[in-house]
Amino acid sequence: MASRSYANLLDLADGDLLDIPQTPRPLPRIMTVPGIISELDDGNSDVSSSACRERKIIVANMLPVQALRDAKTAKWGFSWDEDSILLQLKDGFSSDTEVIYVGSLKVEIDVSEQEEVAQRLLDDFNCVPTFLPHDMQKNFYLGFCKQQLWPLFHYMLPICPDHGDRFDHLLWQAYVSANKIFSDKVMEVINPDDDFVWIHDYHLMVLPTFLRKRYNRVKLGFFLHSPFPSSEIYRTLPVRDEILRGLLNSDLIGFHTFDYARHFLSCCSRMLGLDYESKRGHIGLDYFGRTIFIKILPVGIHMVRLESVLNLPSTSAKLKEVQEEFKGKKVILGVDDMDIFKGISLKLLAVEQLLQRNPDLLGTVVLVQIVNPARGSGKDVQEAKKEAYLIAQRINDAYGSNHYKPVILIDRPVPHFEKSAYYAVAECCIVNAVRDGMNLVPYKYVVCRQGTAQLDEALGKKIDSPCTSMLVVSEFIGCSPSLSGAIRVNPWDIDAVADALNLAITVSDSEKRLRHEKHYRYISSHDVAYWARSFMQDLERACKDHYTKRCWGIGWGLGFKVVSLSPGFRKLSVDHIVSAYKRTNRRALFLDYDGTVVPQSCMNKIPSSEVISVLNSLCNDPKNTVFIVSGRGRHSLSDWFTSCKMLGLAAEHGYFLRWNRDSEWETSQLSADLDWKKTVEPVMQLYTETTDGSNIEVKESALVWHHQDADPDFGSCQAKELLDHLESVLANEPAVVKRGQHIVEVKPQGVSKGLVAEKVLRTMVNDGNPPDFVLCVGDDRSDEDMFESILKTVSCPSLPSVPEIFACTVGRKPSKAKYFLDDTSDVLKMLEGLAASSNPKPRHVAQFQVFF
Repeated sequence: MASRSYANLLDLADGDLLDIPQTPRPLPRIMTVPGIISELDDGNSDVSSSACRERKIIVANMLPVQALRDAKTAKWGFSWDEDSILLQLKDGFSSDTEVIYVGSLKVEIDVSEQEEVAQRLLDDFNCVPTFLPHDMQKNFYLGFCKQQLWPLFHYMLPICPDHGDRFDHLLWQAYVSANKIFSDKVMEVINPDDDFVWIHDYHLMVLPTFLRKRYNRVKLGFFLHSPFPSSEIYRTLPVRDEILRGLLNSDLIGFHTFDYARHFLSCCSRMLGLDYESKRGHIGLDYFGRTIFIKILPVGIHMVRLESVLNLPSTSAKLKEVQEEFKGKKVILGVDDMDIFKGISLKLLAVEQLLQRNPDLLGTVVLVQIVNPARGSGKDVQEAKKEAYLIAQRINDAYGSNHYKPVILIDRPVPHFEKSAYYAVAECCIVNAVRDGMNLVPYKYVVCRQGTAQLDEALGKKIDSPCTSMLVVSEFIGCSPSLSGAIRVNPWDIDAVADALNLAITVSDSEKRLRHEKHYRYISSHDVAYWARSFMQDLERACKDHYTKRCWGIGWGLGFKVVSLSPGFRKLSVDHIVSAYKRTNRRALFLDYDGTVVPQSCMNKIPSSEVISVLNSLCNDPKNTVFIVSGRGRHSLSDWFTSCKMLGLAAEHGYFLRWNRDSEWETSQLSADLDWKKTVEPVMQLYTETTDGSNIEVKESALVWHHQDADPDFGSCQAKELLDHLESVLANEPAVVKRGQHIVEVKPQGVSKGLVAEKVLRTMVNDGNPPDFVLCVGDDRSDEDMFESILKTVSCPSLPSVPEIFACTVGRKPSKAKYFLDDTSDVLKMLEGLAASSNPKPRHVAQFQVFF
């Protein structure tokens, strides 16, 4: 069942509910009038776009700025947060790129100071702060983000009150309102024609909808830094559709791993019915004429920043101190936030198992676990911390002594130079998280083990001495796929983790060296600059066609989306086609059936009395030749249209054709051999038996395998395999295999709806009645053959003049047709308009003979 619409929240956020100060001095920009279609710049801009610097707008929950109030003057002081990935990604842009940051500060600023602070941040840091009211900030970040999205994205469901917080509409409203404030701040500084906007992480997943609603062609990228859960988990979220549609209003969506991208695509397929495919090496998702690119790109570290820390005198001094403290011992290092998902307790249990199984390691192996301050608060964090301390105490009591502690917990803020010293000393680093977005600890460990020339000199280390490192990483963290030399483990399997630790500290030095070199090559070449540069290059590629298409904004609230289509594609006006219809004398009308004259979703496929009436009115006009061209069988069509005496029917995509009710059915001679059906049916039967929800439709000339009621992912997978299987067994047969929406069809070679249109038009020309008006309406892929065939046939030099052509698809979507109508009701209204303009006279049944 689709989740509820939250359009009212957008209306709420659009009002004066939130008194948020405006950015005092907007950055230079070009503004265009917002609207549904903006074909060309009106030329009234006060600044030429070519004269503008290239700009990137980076939007995230927190600005890469540190704020500190001076105790004496009580004034706020600001400085860059050098460790923020948002600041570091600038290295991936060209030197003349202007970067603007939009986000919140980590401290709360009094309302009376907000205007002054905003001006300073804009002038000195190119930052636009989003001052959220205190209650909204609490409900938005600590509430919806941390209590609902964060646990869900890490596979934690609120099954009972003690196991996570249940969905709260007030928290969701705060999330939407906060995203609206972020969008308002972006709009204050954006030049929508030129600027690229890059949104970061799960805090702002509906922000793309607000921006796309205001600027239909905004160049918008989104990167998710957390995991994206499987559809079985994600579908439990009551606002699942709103968030998916929010992300789909981006042009490019980035994920750390293929698994996260695959889960997202599966959700789009299962919940929104969207198709995706690989397009020249990129995964593309078709969404109302727009192609949303999906990028898999793990983030990297800032090499220069980390190496500068290694070169500090304090790092060398601390390294010597740590080396002396653990002289003669093998250090296993863990660096984790105090979080229920980091697996600290599981790691400690594995160390306990290691010492229990290997008594010879007692006195030589030490786990140093650095515990970073928790980012959130709550009972779960306190319980995780308590459990970790109890296990550590138990291990130390059982295996330690006065001069030896197997587990050392460092639970305090640890400066970077001290962490770097521990990284450099450790024989092995273990990251045992049960679920984590990326986790850059292994990358930092490898770089610190590589060291620098200055650090080696300070320590008296030989320049050519080999570097070694060993990694034990959970298979459930984002960096795992990129570290092919690491020992991957299931953190829940305590025995396996213990064995991995034993292998890591006992493996030969040559093996450690080879693994280290492999990791260092990858990490040093795939740093944060590479990540940012690669993402932005793909974003530019995804946006390159923005101004070659027309676009419409449709939908309400968070269901808003943009339909993007070719410039010549427009809605068919009834007045326009009626005008052309009246001034012509020989007309050909081709109508698809399902999805065109009867709704695709309708269970009863029998045509209504209105459809029969309008078809009879059109057929009774002697100037008209009217055909229903369908994939359905001839017997069904004959029964349904028995009251339409002059209506032509083409069944099974044109394999059977009848010019009127009194004429005989003619069979295509292009492929009269149907022996291949004996080969195809057993193959389809095999896939039907193994795919629950699938079935076979047997036609006289074709076989169709349907999987619309099967599991979306499994059905699609089976359809691809069936397609390959049938293509191989039918390689030398006069049959073709085609895949449609939820179907795989095998039909005779050369038979298509396009051939029907071509033959009918050619017959009219040969009879001395060349058409001067051609209408073709359809909604399916097979109807595209008709559109293409009509355009090719009417351009034939045998025609005295080019007729009026109206190729029309049903629904706004990419098509070879020039026109569209929204649905079957629009089609019927258009046909009624034509019928009302006809002047029917008694006509005799003409006998046509057409041989395919």
